[in-house]
Amino acid sequence: MSQNNTQNSGIQNKVSQTSNGMNLKNKQHLLFILPAFVALLALIAIAQWGLRPGIDLAGGSMLQVSYESLPVVEDVNTRLAELQYGEIRVQTANERELVLRQRELTNDEKQTLMSALGEFGAVTEVQFNSVGPSIGAEIVEKSWWAIVLVSISIILFIAFAFRHVSKPVASWKYGVVAIVTLLHDILIPTGLFAYLGYSRGAEVGVFFIVAILTTLGISINDTIVVFDRIRENLRLNEEGRKHEIFSDVVWKSIMQTMARSINTSVTVIIMLVALFIWGPESTKDFSLTLIVGMVAGTYSSVFLASPMLVYLEKWQKQTEKK
Repeated sequence: MSQNNTQNSGIQNKVSQTSNGMNLKNKQHLLFILPAFVALLALIAIAQWGLRPGIDLAGGSMLQVSYESLPVVEDVNTRLAELQYGEIRVQTANERELVLRQRELTNDEKQTLMSALGEFGAVTEVQFNSVGPSIGAEIVEKSWWAIVLVSISIILFIAFAFRHVSKPVASWKYGVVAIVTLLHDILIPTGLFAYLGYSRGAEVGVFFIVAILTTLGISINDTIVVFDRIRENLRLNEEGRKHEIFSDVVWKSIMQTMARSINTSVTVIIMLVALFIWGPESTKDFSLTLIVGMVAGTYSSVFLASPMLVYLEKWQKQTEKK
């Protein structure tokens, strides 16, 4: 009796998954509306405002100081303008600390700057970092190379791993689809930081690049999980001589892996939200980039990558008929 109940439960779950998958399949074109809209907003933000590079990318110096009673930022700006050091961006780090970003300073210039800050009360230097423009340019160049090489490696790896899957979509096209979705995953947090740079002076630095590369790795992992289930279901159909249309195979595979992908991502996002809320100020932008990238990556892995294969297969059939 227990065995029959288990079998019935398994059958009901499969029916439920198939039903949900078919409902999503019939409305799959709607799944592209939200990411397309958000990606468009991100492109507009990047084109309109661009990104504000931090000192580790653009070069310059960063001075963080602490006061017992924080002075008014406008008063600090007025006093520092008298030093004629060029642009100095002053921001509050918390209730007691200020962060100043400016060009590279000599030791004498730094001491003069500290003396000017000391006019507003007892001041303590928390940290001071200085990076030359040549080092920043080298970091940017190596970062671009890292992203390009990672993308090429992903295409090659997927093409190799899926080399036995040539019908109805060639294996290398799985890699191309994966890269397209990864571009979406990069674009969303980049657009967000273009807006944050405009609205509150947020800067991008090495931590931002590390977060983007981490997002790529996590996102491609979820995408390959779904692709691998598609490959497995295609293999089972071929061995069992079962004729199932490609779109049904894709959506069945999505439903079989959806819970795993979402649950894994949610656990990571919960940890990142905790880091963003209670973590130190220096990790807030890093954790925010990962949170946005994880949300975008989870959505694209489940609802963009595999449905794109369906549309690619349909386009391929139409081309062959012509």
